[in-house]
Amino acid sequence: MRANPASEKAPDELLSRYRRVRQVSEALVAPLSDADATAQSMDDASPAKWHLAHTTWFFETFVLRDHVRGYALHDERFAYLFNSYYEAEGARHARPRRGMLTRPTLDAVLRWRAAVDAALAEALSGLPEAARALVTLGCHHEEQHQELLLTDLLHLFSCNPLEPAVWRGAPKIPVPMPGPVRWIEGASGTVEIGHEESRGFAFDCEGPRHAELLHPHALADRTVTNGEWAAFIADGGYADPRHWLADGWAWVQAEAIGAPLYWERRDGVWTRFGLDGRRPIDPAAPVTHVSFYEADAYASWAGARLPTEAEWEHAAATHDPARGNQLDGAGPIEPRPSSCGPAFFGDVWEWTGSAYRPYPGFRAAEGAVGEYNGKFMSGQFVLKGGSCATPRGHVRASYRNFFYPHQRWQFTGVRLAKDL
Repeated sequence: MRANPASEKAPDELLSRYRRVRQVSEALVAPLSDADATAQSMDDASPAKWHLAHTTWFFETFVLRDHVRGYALHDERFAYLFNSYYEAEGARHARPRRGMLTRPTLDAVLRWRAAVDAALAEALSGLPEAARALVTLGCHHEEQHQELLLTDLLHLFSCNPLEPAVWRGAPKIPVPMPGPVRWIEGASGTVEIGHEESRGFAFDCEGPRHAELLHPHALADRTVTNGEWAAFIADGGYADPRHWLADGWAWVQAEAIGAPLYWERRDGVWTRFGLDGRRPIDPAAPVTHVSFYEADAYASWAGARLPTEAEWEHAAATHDPARGNQLDGAGPIEPRPSSCGPAFFGDVWEWTGSAYRPYPGFRAAEGAVGEYNGKFMSGQFVLKGGSCATPRGHVRASYRNFFYPHQRWQFTGVRLAKDL
């Protein structure tokens, strides 16, 4: 975590933020049965109940246990069940087997959350600055898990042959296809990217701020649409090895990939599965649930490339990160057609061509929280901009999301770039 201590919120303001974040998580699981919240559909996903519990473990462990004298853990066994990857905190339940945790029940996890919330509210005004900084980190951490909860839930429900909807969707109103992509000429020469410490909270991987050299280039003013992706499919894009990286082509062949995740052709029409069930795709909406391999292949087919992280961040720095289609509350979120101007935030996470590696001068924080980001800087690619499942206010231009190149269960999409 990076944060300017002088910018830490006052206890009352921080408590209000904490309560808002915790309430959103519980609103997201309100439609779920205990079975819905317990099942795990794949190794990369976690049960909704686990997300609720892990974020609670984070606050109980790093704030209450470590900073409140005499605090007694709600249940000492929960540390083993709900630690994620913090080696410094000892042994933990295997990630691929989180769906086997039928106990504690969803109700029991919610009672634990309530107990931790009450204890933290009582203690917050007396916490030292370092502990308040951990509460701030924990709020941002829980917002990350809110997005994961939604995307994991979407994957889980997609595996059910009944294709149930989590929420009822509103009637779809057709909108015109956007016009051809317009190209925004980017800066060239030396620019600075990365988080400025004077601007408040950021995760440790977003800094230090540093210089990058940009070559003449342009970025598309919007992301690729479902309709444009359907044209890629119709042109044999998934069957032409010329457009694919070697690893991507091997993945396409091995996994029999022929369309974005959740797409299915029914009666000659492309449909997608969403949190509101299965519906025809909206041709004008941003394509989503595509891997880095697919994004790179599409860019090749389109005669373009993916932007670098530095190109994207410098272009987005003048745009408001709190605007766009982002998560404001529980419901059947999905990417929506762009209505006005260049949009860099919301709808879909945008793949870049940049590897997720440390910036010059990066140092992980001391202690267990230092394991938050740094140790994952291997074999993954950076995504920028947030999505329709990202809580509003969570991201900024310097924010670095990261996934492996084959992963696509997140709301991931594509913005093209080209050299000039």
